[in-house]
Amino acid sequence: MSGEGTLHEAEKKMGKVLHALGEELKGIRTGRASPGLVDHVKVSYYDAATPLNQLATVSVPEPQTIVIKPYDPSVLKEVEKAILQSDLGLNPQNDGKCIRINLPPLSEERRKKLASQAKELSESTKISLRNIRREANKHIDKEEKASIITEDDAHKSRNKVQELIHTYEKKVGEIITRKTEEIMKV
Repeated sequence: MSGEGTLHEAEKKMGKVLHALGEELKGIRTGRASPGLVDHVKVSYYDAATPLNQLATVSVPEPQTIVIKPYDPSVLKEVEKAILQSDLGLNPQNDGKCIRINLPPLSEERRKKLASQAKELSESTKISLRNIRREANKHIDKEEKASIITEDDAHKSRNKVQELIHTYEKKVGEIITRKTEEIMKV
């Protein structure tokens, strides 16, 4: 793999890390209801931990309400139990056909905690990006030592990897800023 291949691979990995951040942030509550809030909840379905979104339709009919309608009504109790056991701190109401979750407004203290949780996620994402940069630079160094690429090409490749990480760190910052604004909005 040449320097370009290394760059392409690094960019692909960084894209995956950014996508993972987006998925993690869906689970952090904002002032509004969102189906993403319960996406990571696992329900015991025939002794298998199954993601909620594979067992039910999750909708948001009102800004403060999530409605979960299982495809199989016999799993309602398990869905309710899974939500209660999750770390979301939500109180589901089972009416026999679907589950309603009314989200209470967030207190200022809770908003600040959620915002700091988002910031922690951004820091761990940046660490992952830096690890990818380190791997790419090691690979470039190996190619240079093995005379696969020239010293100039290795230098250019390392600079491109650095530009890449700056781009992705900026994207992480923008995503976290948006999420923090959503969380803090009353």
